[in-house]
Amino acid sequence: MNDGVDLNRGLSVLDRPNSYIGKTVPRPNLDRLMQGRGQYVSDMSLPRMAHVVFLRSPYAHARIVSIDAAAAKAMPGVIAVVTGRELAEVITPWVGVLTHLKGLKSAPQHAIAIDRVCWQGEAVAAIAATSRALAEDAAEQVMVDYEELTPVTDMRTALATETPVIHPDLGDNLAFERNLDAGEIDKAFAGSDEVVEAEFVFGRHTGVTLEPRAVLADWNPGDQRLTIYQGTQAPHMVQNISAKHLGLEEAQVRVVCKDVGGSFGIKVHIYADEMATYALAKLLRRPIKFVADRVESFNTDIHARDHICKGRIGVNKDGTITGFEIDDLTGIGPYSMYPRTSAIEANQVVNLVGGPYTAPNYRARARVVFQNKNVTCQYRAVGHPIACSVTEGLVDLAAKKIGMDPVEIRRKNLIADDAYPCASPSGMKFEALSHQASLDRLFAMMDYNALRAEQAELRKQGIYRGIGIASFIEVTNPAAAFYGVGGARISSQDGVTVRLDATGAVICQTSLTEQGQGSESLTAQIVGSVLGVSMNNVRVILGDTDNTPYGGGTWASRGAGIGGEAALQSAKALRSNILDVAAAILQAQPGDLDIVDNAVVDAAGGAQRIELHELARIVYFRPDTLPPGFQAELMATRHYVPRDYPFAFTNGVQASWLEVDPNTGFIKLLKHWVVEDCGTLINPQLVDEQIRGGVVQGLGAAMYEHCIYDERGQLTNANMADYLVPMAGEMPDIDVGHVVSPTMESELGAKGAGEAGTAGAAACVANAVNDALSPFDVTITEIPLTPRLILTALGVA
Repeated sequence: MNDGVDLNRGLSVLDRPNSYIGKTVPRPNLDRLMQGRGQYVSDMSLPRMAHVVFLRSPYAHARIVSIDAAAAKAMPGVIAVVTGRELAEVITPWVGVLTHLKGLKSAPQHAIAIDRVCWQGEAVAAIAATSRALAEDAAEQVMVDYEELTPVTDMRTALATETPVIHPDLGDNLAFERNLDAGEIDKAFAGSDEVVEAEFVFGRHTGVTLEPRAVLADWNPGDQRLTIYQGTQAPHMVQNISAKHLGLEEAQVRVVCKDVGGSFGIKVHIYADEMATYALAKLLRRPIKFVADRVESFNTDIHARDHICKGRIGVNKDGTITGFEIDDLTGIGPYSMYPRTSAIEANQVVNLVGGPYTAPNYRARARVVFQNKNVTCQYRAVGHPIACSVTEGLVDLAAKKIGMDPVEIRRKNLIADDAYPCASPSGMKFEALSHQASLDRLFAMMDYNALRAEQAELRKQGIYRGIGIASFIEVTNPAAAFYGVGGARISSQDGVTVRLDATGAVICQTSLTEQGQGSESLTAQIVGSVLGVSMNNVRVILGDTDNTPYGGGTWASRGAGIGGEAALQSAKALRSNILDVAAAILQAQPGDLDIVDNAVVDAAGGAQRIELHELARIVYFRPDTLPPGFQAELMATRHYVPRDYPFAFTNGVQASWLEVDPNTGFIKLLKHWVVEDCGTLINPQLVDEQIRGGVVQGLGAAMYEHCIYDERGQLTNANMADYLVPMAGEMPDIDVGHVVSPTMESELGAKGAGEAGTAGAAACVANAVNDALSPFDVTITEIPLTPRLILTALGVA
């Protein structure tokens, strides 16, 4: 469903008959990719290229006593075996902290471990050879003597005095703590008719991108320049950080990001093995290629979630919510990830709990602890599934306690649609949201009352179905307040250069990147709409620091809202320039002209005056025919960054309809609904694809995905046979509807949508399972909701 209810205003510049905005059009790169003509890092090869394989620690915590690489170095095809101490001569360590997260601490991390390893999978040596197979064979001949140390694996005891401190120089295992106290929560709870509490447990999972992480680094000694080919979401960030730690000027590094097979936040970070690959290229003075295998991906791609959150909610008998309180604990591995840090998710949980509701009283504590497991960091919908599950789980428990329908308690407490602008108790500023309209839209889409009647009838037959509802807010379009204010060299702006070439075609160079979201399509749609040209005449260049304006890239649901606005403004500037040139050629006024279907026309009657290819021919090859003193300019660059609000919040609501078999513990997903308000819809189909994809990832976390560690810090299911991901056969139909309230901060009015589906899906499923099992008086507040967990709760297992 691609229907929308416009609550605000239309687009001024883009309200044109030939506009592509709001239309479903095919992705420009679709044919190329469907024909198998994509170019990924794995496909690339350069002269003299060597392959690097990393020897990784089998222990979660151990001292490196010695490394004997003599046998490996003597093997045919082996170019070098490099240890952490040797590589440290080329690349400096880093510390993943941000100054605005007060008290956040972490130890320096090296590209390859020196003296000690802190998680199973940390690299202890790099083997470069003429082929990957030879490098893997040589890695088996590197002898490492370890002294195993006691690992810290249980975050519940990480701060206990008897627990070993992973980094003694830091004093303890507490990486970060945040406390917030807004309103009068103790007084609110004391005056509430009911106070309900629960402990919510969230499993650890990862992104499982279709394409593993891959890097090809090429150091050119003649130019003294490093070219990095990498599947990354943020090329300019990689350029800046690699230059900093390699002792280079930023201009000495070029980052090229061609096709990328999925990311979901996995490829927006700086990984130690990637930094090692850059350094090896410089050290060995030749191209070095690293491609992670699937086991490496499970052990080294960032993980996410892994929270234990205690929550309380106050409620009166009339359904009024009086306040929320949470105490969140999360383990992040042995280091805070660089440069975005591993404290952002816990910080987001504090910011987002209770966000959709009017309750003014709120107390929160979040603690982030070190542990000897793989590092966690930002992954799709950072913090949102936790905050949403805790909030919506508590709201459902409160409704059950007072005997109120889950929809009605939400209708009573969700922020009114005419209450904006306003702020949450945690200080989040909301420009314009639509919780009530979204809930009404969902209620109609799913035919809620009919489902309740069907549920009651089926229970008489011993069939247990449940409905789960979850309202949510989503952070999109982050400005400098997200990272830049804390000292991270991560751009919050994006830029687009648009030019009319000599044939009348339009070339767009954007700082956005593409991992499947549709960045190329949205850029072409916006530029084509403003310039009045066919999308077939628009070519988009992205993912190359030498050939695109400086910008942040694609992450945190910012592509359409920030990069799209930059595209709009640059296209407007070029349009103005084109009309000035046309006016000079035609001896007319620019205001009397328009551009439609690749030609300049009379604005009033639409009569064609000059085609763009002819105008370009005159400018590029016969400028002598232009009026004296007139300088034609057929290129424009504009950057955009939000300034009025640190984030553009979106909102939505989801519902899940499912069946639980109390004999087996299996869940059958029957139907899922989403209503999302992400502002202006540029390409409705792409938006809905993003939402559905996000829902599937959220359902995976709710039911299947779990990185399982044992007490020794060993990841026990680092393969696709044991780590379950959602498959098409298990997924329900997902209906998507929209409410449209554009942000007024930009002319385009677009917000983000890439993480909305993930934000609310797990909460929906958890609430639906508890609703289905309500006849058994069972409440489960842990995910993933495995059959074993359900049967244990039912007392069967």
